[in-house]
Amino acid sequence: MADNFLERRMEELHDGKKKTIVKRVGQTLDSLMMKNRSHRGYDPDAPVSEELLKRIVEVNTRIPSACNQQVLRFRLVTKDESAKVLPLIKMGAALPELHLPFAGTEPPAYIIICSKEKETKLVDMDLGISAQSMLLKAVEMGYNGLIIGAFNKEQLKEQLSLPYDPLLVVAIGKGIEQIRLKEIKEDESHKYYREEGVHIVPKVGLEDLVI
Repeated sequence: MADNFLERRMEELHDGKKKTIVKRVGQTLDSLMMKNRSHRGYDPDAPVSEELLKRIVEVNTRIPSACNQQVLRFRLVTKDESAKVLPLIKMGAALPELHLPFAGTEPPAYIIICSKEKETKLVDMDLGISAQSMLLKAVEMGYNGLIIGAFNKEQLKEQLSLPYDPLLVVAIGKGIEQIRLKEIKEDESHKYYREEGVHIVPKVGLEDLVI
């Protein structure tokens, strides 16, 4: 109730002369973040086009870049070419017994993030900002994704004829998994798990995050 009250109040802006009411359009950042979960299973009847991937990648023309270096480049992978990526990635490392993704729920598309320059702390800063921003955009558009860091870099570069080294793989599709966050203390296990088909993701609470 308090949150709703604050949101309503924030929608009313005063300029000192007259009251201007600004109606909120679309989703809040909080709602986008809650929907932005790591999906490892996707709807096989919801294909992802190259045009959709371009709209997601376009956020990189507006987000921050460390020292404004802007060295990240993006390879879009859709349709039949997605089959080249699947054998080279690993999903659900904490649940090896499940052999994710399940057959028929493989990601329909990927965004391969590469760098024109050698990977450094600044490049990694851009990498995190880029991946998170693109996934938030995907969620806004009704899709989901997964940031994948476990993949065969050499083979992926060869299979897709990449001119630069790949740093991350971002899967994109219509997620079909049930995912729930569970607040934990900092000394409890951070390992995600599944309970009656629901993917449980432990998250350290605010009190333990603030030092």
